[in-house]
Amino acid sequence: MPTTYPKSSPTEMMGLLVLLKGHKGSEDVARLADDLDLEIDEILPALEYAEVLQLVTVSDGRATFTDLGKRFVAASIRERKAILRDQLKRTTLFRTLMRALESAPDHSLSDEQLSQIVSFTTAQADEAVQNIVNWGRYAELFRYDSDERRLVARRRPTSNRSPASKPPPPGASASTLGTGGLTPHAPGSSGRSAEKETAAVAIS
Repeated sequence: MPTTYPKSSPTEMMGLLVLLKGHKGSEDVARLADDLDLEIDEILPALEYAEVLQLVTVSDGRATFTDLGKRFVAASIRERKAILRDQLKRTTLFRTLMRALESAPDHSLSDEQLSQIVSFTTAQADEAVQNIVNWGRYAELFRYDSDERRLVARRRPTSNRSPASKPPPPGASASTLGTGGLTPHAPGSSGRSAEKETAAVAIS
């Protein structure tokens, strides 16, 4: 995939794709710009990013969904993020970045290390770093510690119970066990509160 990375936020690209969907998946770029009350140059970064991610093709001034793009705009938020994760990891930059995160002793990278990785691509380091952080966080590829100014690999899910763990004692209540090993109840909290917390996790 290309090594160019237009300066576009996930929100900007999403807005453009939703608009394209309203035009039945294919429309002149100039018409899309008019509908957004913007100049063509102002929507090109979002359009180019969608093209880099293979969600649209642009030919003779006309933008058209790919099959993946059609599936993307019809998907749920969770499914969209999964598609973005897969597509971002196909780009030279994000593929290199994820390998560096995995191989780092503490599975994190400083802003300086990130800039060094960006310098090996055609992206402008001063503009690309924040863009990379925005996209990686949105697609849930990694976290960003703003205090330490470091990218941090996301923790992989682990089993709720280790093989050596003992079964709960007879008569143990939900408030004693927590919500399936996800979030133990604080002393004095109610089971209903934990259920709400679990639901929030499930839809986030």
